Amino acid sequence: MDVYPDYVGLLNARIQNGQGTHVVTLNAEMTMQARQDPDLGAIIDNADLVVPDGAGIVLYLKLFGKTIERCPGIELSQDLIRHAGQTPSTKVFFYGGAPGITDIAADRWKKEFPQLSIIGTENGYVQDEAQEKLKDRLKELQPDLIFVGLGVPRQEFWISENRHLCPNATWVGVGGSFDIWSETKERAPQWLCDNNLEWTYRLYQEPWRWKRMMALPQFAWRALIERFTS
Repeated sequence: MDVYPDYVGLLNARIQNGQGTHVVTLNAEMTMQARQDPDLGAIIDNADLVVPDGAGIVLYLKLFGKTIERCPGIELSQDLIRHAGQTPSTKVFFYGGAPGITDIAADRWKKEFPQLSIIGTENGYVQDEAQEKLKDRLKELQPDLIFVGLGVPRQEFWISENRHLCPNATWVGVGGSFDIWSETKERAPQWLCDNNLEWTYRLYQEPWRWKRMMALPQFAWRALIERFTS
């Protein structure tokens, strides 16, 4: 039986109820990193919601008889922002990306949803005193929905270490989504996304990622071993 969880509905309900939530959008690369880093593995295990972002995760679950639909993290985040744009009481914060990128992304979303309450932005390069000021801002502002785009696994560690600052907020690691929203980079064409080949376009845009992409065949091989030896 196919399973299509209503992640957006679940998270919107938790946001409205002030239930603190850490969302991890899981793919094969992150899974392989977690195998090598127990601390990252523990963060994923302790997350309130783990979403199958990558096609590899979906295929892995199929091997074990569980059919579930892929939910790209960027699409989940966009749906949450659209809902927030229709719910002015939901306060949103953007953190991550290169200097200026989150501001551009915020302006783009505000043009589409004038009632969207983005109460703050910060780039992902702040350090030392500026980092402490960021934490003070979050503690004071108490956003309801916080998007953190620092890349994997840095964003997962940062959320885990700092979610106590806004215990009632929903925190989502969004990787490079701010680059897409600011139109600094393009997302893969829809036909690639529909065929689970979005990673090929990312590799085309960022060829330096090829070493990281080696995690994909490693993940597939381990999945097969686990399926036929368990």
